[in-house]
Amino acid sequence: MRTGSGMVLRLYMGLFFAYMFLPLMIMVLAGFNAYSPPSVTVWRGFTLNWFVELWHDDRMWSGLRNSFVIAGAVIALALPMGLAGALLLGRLGNRAGGLMYAVMVSPLLTPGIILGISTVIFWRNFEVAGGLFTAILAQTTFIASYAMLMFMARLQRQDATLEEAALDLGATPLQAFRRITLPFLRPTILTAAVIAFLQSFENYNTTMFAIGGQHTLVTEIGSRMRFGLSPVVNAIGILFILATIAFAVAWGILKERERRGAQRTE
Repeated sequence: MRTGSGMVLRLYMGLFFAYMFLPLMIMVLAGFNAYSPPSVTVWRGFTLNWFVELWHDDRMWSGLRNSFVIAGAVIALALPMGLAGALLLGRLGNRAGGLMYAVMVSPLLTPGIILGISTVIFWRNFEVAGGLFTAILAQTTFIASYAMLMFMARLQRQDATLEEAALDLGATPLQAFRRITLPFLRPTILTAAVIAFLQSFENYNTTMFAIGGQHTLVTEIGSRMRFGLSPVVNAIGILFILATIAFAVAWGILKERERRGAQRTE
């Protein structure tokens, strides 16, 4: 029985990793294939020309720059808004809190197209054309809800008596929040920032309808899909894979150094 279950588990894991990584391997191989459109069945030889084309593709680089600008602004707006919403819901009663919770979570249930179009229509009344500004606001509407849910989950595990004791000892509410609640939320703040960045960077539907004449990396790739996929996109994917591996290795090295430092102090 154990042997049979072990074989099933190994088979499942093999299929799972093949499903996860086989498309990435195909994309990487196509990025070094001289044949266009991207293909691994038709091989024309090894080449780095697609990386050279990417280097001279100004629209791709400007889209990447816009993606980072939007993601940075979304983090700066979504995290404080999400934290404020979590603190508010934690202090409201069940009835009022339930209503406010439904309102604050509703952007997560709204299609991205609706968020993008409604943002552009609203700001057009103030003579603000679609661009990076409207894309930032449109993304913030639903990414702030993600951050709020993460902060709420963290705050539910906080010992409320710590803040009450600080207030009893003469601390102001701001001091109690800064010295007790904020350090307790630090891991969640970092996690929410990463999630917000990824949600913003890869977003297409909301951004496409809110950004007007501007573009991000994702919307530029999406617009080019209508005319056929270029291996330049594969080159971009390879660079992102390398960047992900580099960050993972750096994180692993830092965690190992922290572990060794903790063992030395013990």
